[in-house]
Amino acid sequence: MNAQTRIRPAERVAYAVGAALFLSGLAHAVVLLAPGGSWLGPLSLRKAVTFGLSFGLTLASVAWATSFLTVRARWRTALLGAFTVASVVEVLLVSVQAWRGVPSHFNFETPVDTAVSMTLAAGGGVLVLTVIGFTAAALVEPGPAAPSLRLAIRAGLVVLLVALATGAVMIGRGVVAARGGDPQLAYTTAGSLKPLHAVAMHAILVLPALAWLLRFSRWPEAHRLLVVEVAVAADAVLTAVIGVESFTGTDPLAAPLPVLALSALAALALAGTGGYALSGVEPGSRFVRVRDGKARGR
Repeated sequence: MNAQTRIRPAERVAYAVGAALFLSGLAHAVVLLAPGGSWLGPLSLRKAVTFGLSFGLTLASVAWATSFLTVRARWRTALLGAFTVASVVEVLLVSVQAWRGVPSHFNFETPVDTAVSMTLAAGGGVLVLTVIGFTAAALVEPGPAAPSLRLAIRAGLVVLLVALATGAVMIGRGVVAARGGDPQLAYTTAGSLKPLHAVAMHAILVLPALAWLLRFSRWPEAHRLLVVEVAVAADAVLTAVIGVESFTGTDPLAAPLPVLALSALAALALAGTGGYALSGVEPGSRFVRVRDGKARGR
């Protein structure tokens, strides 16, 4: 069965929850910006905004991208279910702490705050493990028939794993600093890795979406694969540059000119593949359902 013919129950739940989390982020943005609230600092509602928007989008992206994988139903449901629950826990606890006016991470002031911080760390571990499971399945199982889509999903999951691993390093660094009696250092050291975490987080949407869009183009699969390969290479370069900057404490906007040029070129190349894919879409093309139960571009 092709993933485009029927939405599985676990995916339907993930889409609904992802939409709810995204709306939560938007609602918090209104609450934050309407009265002119601060966007900075560990006590800002900003974290409720960014966690809601990011987790909502990522959850829906993971559910959609992994729907193309040829994975056993129980394994898929278990992995996606765990990812969904962990996403809800992360957003809910961050939002609760924001409304309480206390930091959500690296906060060990009270037993409640300690429990929240440790639960957030455990939730991050669950996210990492589930993405490792999906990545292993994508690399081992046949996956989608189109090589371009197969490559995009595999690369997207690998880069997502980089983002989540970066988040784990952020938490580890912050906990050590906070336990050492310097909570401000915890936020500083963890915050230096935010650019890498943010850039790598959404490759799971961008790369598979590009491959999916190319299915509507007039080009043969060999050409589609070439376009996806360029996008994957550009995303890898951008992620690597931002990663080096993050771990060396370099502000991406204040990096040396050659480094800025390299990251700008990679970003432009990635955006260019999207524009190129759009230019190749045939007028009136759409997915059609055929008798064998599969969907394809026409």
